Amino acid sequence: MRFVDFLLFPFALTYDGITSLRNRMFDAGLKRSQPFEVPTIVVGNLAVGGTGKTPFVEFLINHLSSTFNLAILSRGYGRKTTGYRLAQGDSSPSEIGDEPFQIYSKFKDKVTVAVGEERILAIPMILAENPEVEAIVLDDAFQHRYLLADLNILLTTYKSPFFNDYLLPVGRLREGRKNVNRADMIVVTKCPDNMEQQEKDSFKGKVSTYLQAEKPIFFAGLKYGLPYPINPEFPNPVNKFILVTGIVDPEPIRLKLEAMQKVVVETMAFPDHHYYTPKDMGRINDIYKKYSAQSVCILTTEKDAVKLKDNKLLELIKNIPVFVLPVEVDMEQKEEEQLLKSIKSMIINKNAESEI
Repeated sequence: MRFVDFLLFPFALTYDGITSLRNRMFDAGLKRSQPFEVPTIVVGNLAVGGTGKTPFVEFLINHLSSTFNLAILSRGYGRKTTGYRLAQGDSSPSEIGDEPFQIYSKFKDKVTVAVGEERILAIPMILAENPEVEAIVLDDAFQHRYLLADLNILLTTYKSPFFNDYLLPVGRLREGRKNVNRADMIVVTKCPDNMEQQEKDSFKGKVSTYLQAEKPIFFAGLKYGLPYPINPEFPNPVNKFILVTGIVDPEPIRLKLEAMQKVVVETMAFPDHHYYTPKDMGRINDIYKKYSAQSVCILTTEKDAVKLKDNKLLELIKNIPVFVLPVEVDMEQKEEEQLLKSIKSMIINKNAESEI
């Protein structure tokens, strides 16, 4: 621990007391958790952001939407609206949030996408407008205990696992480590390529220390696709990039690019869920001019791209090559099949029970 962490420790104890009391009230039935007839799947974490929830939700969409009619429900963090919103053709990142807008942009022909802070109010509204929905995936709802989910999937990263982290404000945990017990399965995300079985077993042992019962533990990495242009006038990326991101941790992207023999000449790291401004576009232009003689291009994430595509902002960077780096979850086939089999079985069984 850093010295400043000792100064913050009393605040972490207070935070722990508040979150523990809240959880005990739900466990004792003093606060009610609402179940629903439609199967509900929560994708969440113990930490504040950065565990790869959006790529994992997209992974579920890719593997489940051909079998089930899915809806995706998010709080819509960072949006400039409140209350329930159903994503539609005229929706924007400022209305529904950058990550829900990203999902809607990519999968609007496959799934229903909605946002709402109060999930137990939003779910009936989704079903009223889309009664054909067979399962709802809730992004970042592990702490939303007013919902009694049918399946809780907890994500924790390889680099910063929950068992090495601390409660806010000392660390990044929203609640104590022991609350991993509410999960039905744990997925370790952002794992390195070719992770050895011995290391997986060691990781499982450390996770299991906090479990009261055996839970399945899976391992997932990230797989990056070929960068594609925002502006079609620049069809091909070069091998030198200025990395522009508004995510929790751009370091894994930089390391992955370097492993692919790409050069990152500079990183512009904005806060997570950052909404870009004309001033930001000016900064991007200035950085690009600094390296333009080296034949560089701007590289950003899909989450950032949905905001940069705003016509007013895009006009300000129309003369520089901006590329988007797609990313998706990558799992070993055996683990992927086991995870998806468990999820599909739950959905099928729950829907069968509802029909009786």
